[in-house]
Amino acid sequence: MTASTSIRIEQKLYEQARSEALAEHRTIAGQVEYWAKVGRAALDNPDLPVSFIAESLASMAESREDTTAFEPRSRK
Repeated sequence: MTASTSIRIEQKLYEQARSEALAEHRTIAGQVEYWAKVGRAALDNPDLPVSFIAESLASMAESREDTTAFEPRSRK
């Protein structure tokens, strides 16, 4: 089990997290953690688009069993 810590955030941010969490099938805490990870990665990689970072983090979270092996369409 991982440790948790309570933090205070503005009510508006909490409501936004609740709305997004519902749409993304996450907990509110999971949504805030996701935003923090995307934000941290964006700050660490300012040359990458945020959408690319978010998609990369999502793909890294997928289990290996659910992935599809890359198969090139043409071979030289």
